[in-house]
Amino acid sequence: MDGLMMDYPLTISKILFRARQVFSDKEVVSVLPSGQKHRYTYGDLYTRVCKLINVLRGLGVKPGDRVGTFAWNHHRHLELYYALPCMGAVLHTLNIRLSAEQLSYIVNHAEDTHIFVDASLVKALEPLAKGLPTVRQYIVMTEDGQLPETTLAPLAEYEALLAQASSLADFPDLPEHTASGLCYTSGTTGNPKGVLYSHRSIYLHTLMGMTTDCLGISERDVVLPVVPMFHANAWGQPYLAAMTGCKMVFAGSNLAPDALVALIQSEHVTYAFGVPTIWNALLQYLRQKQPSLGELKRMVVGGSAVPRAMIVAFKKEFGVDIIQGWGMTEMAPLGSTGRLKRKMEDWSEERQFDVLAKAGIIAPAVEMKVVDTAGKEQPWDGKSAGELLVRGPAIVKGYYRNPEATAAQITPDGWFRTGDVATLDGDGYVHISDRTKDLIKSGGEWISSVAMENAIMACAGVLEAAVVARPDPKWDERPVAFVVRQPGSAKPLAGDVIAHLSGQFAKWQLPLPEDVRFVEQIPRTSVGKFDKKVLRGQMKSA
Repeated sequence: MDGLMMDYPLTISKILFRARQVFSDKEVVSVLPSGQKHRYTYGDLYTRVCKLINVLRGLGVKPGDRVGTFAWNHHRHLELYYALPCMGAVLHTLNIRLSAEQLSYIVNHAEDTHIFVDASLVKALEPLAKGLPTVRQYIVMTEDGQLPETTLAPLAEYEALLAQASSLADFPDLPEHTASGLCYTSGTTGNPKGVLYSHRSIYLHTLMGMTTDCLGISERDVVLPVVPMFHANAWGQPYLAAMTGCKMVFAGSNLAPDALVALIQSEHVTYAFGVPTIWNALLQYLRQKQPSLGELKRMVVGGSAVPRAMIVAFKKEFGVDIIQGWGMTEMAPLGSTGRLKRKMEDWSEERQFDVLAKAGIIAPAVEMKVVDTAGKEQPWDGKSAGELLVRGPAIVKGYYRNPEATAAQITPDGWFRTGDVATLDGDGYVHISDRTKDLIKSGGEWISSVAMENAIMACAGVLEAAVVARPDPKWDERPVAFVVRQPGSAKPLAGDVIAHLSGQFAKWQLPLPEDVRFVEQIPRTSVGKFDKKVLRGQMKSA
C-alpha cells in the first residue's frame, strides 16, 4: 500500500553505527585486574569491533553459532557484545558464579563453539573442558598479552588475534528477528532456562530504557553498570549507553565499596546500576567513612526487592535517588521503574517513599495484568493480588530448546507468567509482594516474605534479613527470619526484631522468638539474590 513507512531493520549494528557517527569522542573506561585503567572512545570501539568480526570469521564462527563469554565487565567484553550479533552470531554470556554442573549444562545445551574467557577465570573452566564437546577453541582475554599456563586447548590470545586483523569489516544486512544474544536464568529450581534475544527485541528494549520517565539516561551522564555483563545483558547498559552517547565506566572484578567510591569520584559517575547487595555494602561503608559520592545522583537498584530503608537512607543521608527497577531475564530485563509522577511532588516525604518502594511504573512497550488462581483478571485497584503476567516486544515467547518450560510459563493466549505475586493500581504502578513459591500460608492466610524482610531491615542494628516458611502442624506454615546484624552497632535480640515487626504485622503473623535466627551471612544465588532454597535446606538439616 502506498504511503507506508520504510522497512528499516532494527538491528544492533545500527546502535554501533550511531555511537561511531555521533559520539565517536565519548569515553569507555575499564578498570583492569592490575588496578590500572584502560581508556578509549566509541570511535575506537567501532574499529576494534570491525577487527573482532574479522577475527571471528577467521576462527570459523558462522552466523547462528553460539559463542560463550566468561568474563567480568570491561571493554573487551563490550566488543563481543557488538561483534558477535553484528556478524550474525549469538552472544552467550556465561554466568561466572554458576556451579560447575550448571555451567557445563548451559554450554552444552547452547552448543557453544568458542568461549572467550578472562585470564583470571581460566582455572574455573579447566575442570569442565573435557565435558564440553562442542567447544572448538578458547580465546583468553589478558591484560599483558601473556597467555596463562592452562590445560585449556586449543588456545589463542585476544589481543594477538586483533593485532593481525583488518579494521575494515563487512556488516551483513540481518533481518531484525535474527537471534542476537542468549542468557540463561539463574536456575534456582532445576536447570537454567535459555532466553534467546533477537536484534529487534534488544533495539526496542534500548529505546524503552532511554525514555525520560523510564531510565532517562542522557548523553550528559557517566554510567557505571555494576550489574554484571554476564547477567541479563547488564540490564541493557552496553546498548543504552552507546545509543545515548554517555560515557561508560566498567569496574572490572573489584566491587569492594572503597574501590567503587574511588571510581565514582575519579570518573565523575552520575548514574550507577546494581543489585541491593552491592549498594547495601556501600551504604555501610559510607556511614563509617563518610566519603563524598561526587556527582553521583541516581542509582537503579534491582534483581531483588529494594528495602524501603535503603531508599530512605541514600536519599536523606547522601542525596542519591534510588530508582527501583523490576524485571526478569525473560524480559531483557526491563519491566518497571520506580518514579514519582508530577502530581506526587507535593505529597509528604513518607508518602513519596511509599511509592518509591514499589516496583514502579510499567515500562513503555510492556503490558501487564494480574490474574487469580482461576485465571481471572483482577482490577487495577492496588489491592487485588494475583500472579503477574506480562507481554511485549522484548519479552520471551518461549525458552530455547525447552518446550516443557515454555508450556509451563507461556499462556495459550501468549502472556508470560512471571511467578510474582503483585497488585496494579490506577496510576500504573506495580507492587510485587512476593514470589508465588515464597509466600507463607499460615492459618489459611498469606504472609508476604518480602514485606517482612523489608520491615526487619528497617530495624535498628539489622544489616540484612531473609524470611522463609517452615512447616507447622497447627498453622500449616510459620515464618522464619534469618537476620544478619550490622557490624559495629548495638546487637538486636529476637525480641527487638519481633517488637519492631509488631507495629506492621498482626500478632498471628509474627515469627516466634526461636524463629528469629541470627547468622553471619545469608546465602545468595549467582546473581546476588537471597537463596531461599538453601535456607530451607538448612532448616531441614538443623
